Formats: sequence, C-alpha cells, structure tokens
Amino acid sequence: MTTTLAYQEHLPAAPEWLNKGDNAWQLTAATLVGLQSMPGLVILYASIVKKKWAVNSAFMALYAFAAVLLCWVLVCYRMAFGEKLFPFWGKGAPALGQKFLTKRAIVPETIHRFDNGTVESPAEEPFYPMASLVYFQFTFAAITLILLAGSVLGRMNIKAWMAFVPLWLIFSYTVGAFSLWGGGFLYQWGVIDYSGGYVIHLSSGIAGLTAAYWVGPRLKSDRERFPPNNVLLMLAGAGLLWMGWSGFNGGAPYAANLTSSVAVLNTNICAATSLLVWTTLDVIFFGKPSVIGAVQGMMTGLVCITPGAGLVQSWAAIVMGISSGSIPWVTMMILHKKSTLLQKVDDTLGVFHTHAVAGLLGGLLTGLFAEPVLCRLLLPVSNSRGAFYGGDGGMQLVKQLVAAMFVIGWNLVSTTIILLFIRLFIPLRMPDEQLEIGDDAVHGEEAYALWGDGERYDPTRHGSLHPSNSAVSPYVNGARGVTINL
Repeated sequence: MTTTLAYQEHLPAAPEWLNKGDNAWQLTAATLVGLQSMPGLVILYASIVKKKWAVNSAFMALYAFAAVLLCWVLVCYRMAFGEKLFPFWGKGAPALGQKFLTKRAIVPETIHRFDNGTVESPAEEPFYPMASLVYFQFTFAAITLILLAGSVLGRMNIKAWMAFVPLWLIFSYTVGAFSLWGGGFLYQWGVIDYSGGYVIHLSSGIAGLTAAYWVGPRLKSDRERFPPNNVLLMLAGAGLLWMGWSGFNGGAPYAANLTSSVAVLNTNICAATSLLVWTTLDVIFFGKPSVIGAVQGMMTGLVCITPGAGLVQSWAAIVMGISSGSIPWVTMMILHKKSTLLQKVDDTLGVFHTHAVAGLLGGLLTGLFAEPVLCRLLLPVSNSRGAFYGGDGGMQLVKQLVAAMFVIGWNLVSTTIILLFIRLFIPLRMPDEQLEIGDDAVHGEEAYALWGDGERYDPTRHGSLHPSNSAVSPYVNGARGVTINL
C-alpha cells in the first residue's frame, strides 16, 4: 500500500517516527492542562477569596505559571525526566537546543528489566518530538505550584513566594516526578501513579500544609470571615479546571490510544459522582447545598481518580467518586474542627483535604482496583494488578502506601528547609499593615472599581472626572461610591 504524501520521508518536518495524531493530541492535552492554571486557577483563586485579596491571589498563580516554565526548560525537565543522577533524581541540563527538542521523545530511564537483567519493557518513546513532551510535563509542574499556593493565599509575602517557586520546583517537584515517572526507584519498583495523584496532588497538599504552618496565619478577621467575592466567576474557573482534566488524564499515556479514552471517561464519572456525594452530605448536615462545597467535591473527585484514571474500570471510578466525596468531606468538615494541629495551621483553601487526602485516597484505591488487562496496556511491570484482583495485588497496595510515605516525608522536609532558608532573607508573612488593606497595599491595584467592605471613596486619592459633582452615598450599610449629577 502506498504511503500517503503526509508521511513520505522526504518531508523534513514529518520524519518516519512522527505520528501526527499522537502529536496533535499531546499538544492539545498540554494546552488543556495549561488552561486549568492560566486562566482556570487564576480565575478561581481571584474569585474564591475575599475581595481585598483578589489581585494578589490571581498574581501568585500567574507568576508561578511563568516562573515554572523558564526554570523547567533551563534545568528542571531533565532533572525529572532525563538521565539518572541518583535513584530519586535526574541530571539537570537545559532543554532548549534544537537537536534535543526535535528528536524523537524518550524518557531514557524508564526501561524496565527483570531481576536477571533482561529487558521486560523498553523505555517510553512516544511518536512525537521532545518539544511536545517538555511542554506537556511543564503544565503539570506549573499546576502543582499553583495548587500549593492555595494554602497560603491572603498573607504570604509576594517576594517570598517569588523565591519559593523555583526552589520548590527544583528540590521537591523534580524528585517526586523522577522517582515515580522518570524511571526512578519507585517507578522501577512498580508503584502506580497514572497521572499525578502522588507527584502532583499529594505533594502539593502536604507542601501546602507545611508552608501554611511556617508562613503563619491570616489576620483573625480574615480567618473568621473570608467570603468569595464572585461565586459565578469562581464557577467559571472551576469549569475550566474540570474540562481541562480531560487533558490532564487523557494525555498521560503519551498517545491517543485505548488508555487515554478510558481515562477521560473515568475522570468525568468520578468527578460527577464526588460532586453529588459532597452536595448530598451538605444538604443532610447543613440543610442546604453549597456551591463552594460542590466545587470542593468536584475537585476531590478529579484528584482521587488521577492516580488510576486509565487503569480502573468505570464502576470503580464510581466507587472512587463516592469515597472522594465523603472521606475528604469528613476530614474537612469534622476532623479538621476537632484537630488542635489543623486548627493552628491556616490552610486557606483546604488544599490538604482536597489534594493530600484525596490524592492519598486515590493512590490507595488504585492499589485496590487497578484492573489487570488495563494495567497490561500501559504499565512496565508484568502482571500488575490491584488487590481486588488477587495474585500479587496485595503487594501493589503495600507499594502504594510506601510510595505515599516517601512523598509525604520528602515534601515535609524539603518545604521546611526551603522556607527556613528564604526566611533568612525575606519575611514569609506580610506585615499586619498590609494584611489589613490587601491588594492596594501590596500591588497598588484593586480588583473592582466598586467600593464595599466599609471603605470610603476618596477622590483625592483615587481620582474623579468631576469631583465637584460627586457626593458620598448615604447608604452606610451598602457599598459606598459616588453619585453623579447628570
């Protein structure tokens, strides 16, 4: 059969190893994951916080997205997916030259061998260029830092955050990524982390809680009352997050194949189930459904399915959704209020519950429900399966638990050391004077041209086209503004 013109070898931009379908899907999936952060989490963070912190919260996410990309291509990609330096870390080097970026993608250390040294499965070598893989994995690294930011919104010194992002990326994220995805010791041992339940969510949740402890709490007034400033816009950000998760889990197999299709379906099933369970619990215990609660339930469902999205059957995705809609609800709504330690640590958006608890839950449930046939389609270790399917499945559950302990321990230690180092040069928490004012004090900008929360409009400070025709509104309980005489 004659090869189509698009795949003839004399076309220099389409070498014989390039699969245009896989490449198109990988770039699409990467863009979907990128949209989860920019603008998804930028919008969600700006909307879910108190009005005076809208700009600062959005900027922390925006800065992290940009800073991670530069660090990623300069050194971090190859620390996470390059040649082995240590069993848990790769050799750092730039991913910038055309010779590197235009060659066929490969994750060199993912070759897996039997105990006798013979090859059990070859290294992962997708049918597209390195540039596609570098960009795809960047979007995962970026969203991890942005999720972590949710724990310290509303009080972390922006300069300390700017220093923290590259340091945590280098010394924490790349370790987890190499160990579990890049061919490190947990990958070689057969631990399953399909698309980041441990690498992204467990690590961001634990690191976020640790950072919240060292940065310190918000003002007492902010902790007691922290209403979202725009619920509808918050839902828009949440919607981008949900829809973008199809790229998150659908792109993990590095191909447009059977596994990616199963993963996308399971992702949406689990998220929907979890949202409904969380909402049901809100109605049962509080008498009314909460929009913020529904978003939290959506998030825990998306996180929980991530470690095994393409490796479990869809009935298992429903079970995982029921678990993720209930267990994190209990830890957030009940255990958190009874725990002295959790009460002391000001985790602004509850990232510990929505990501660490849900990510750990997903990893363990994957160790229980990973289906042998689906595992055979993707995993490097023969006969991988969850405990539910007998055989060596019980050992798989043990592996999942041990890997979780490593990720938790590494993030506790590395995040603590990084923040204590930064504290030598930059205060981690804003001064109380800035915390009282918020965005205007930190950035000289405010989110809305509206006045509320008790502020008076000051035309000499903020400017007015016709100050002589302006009058302070007499409504003392509502938003104060200007009345224009037309």
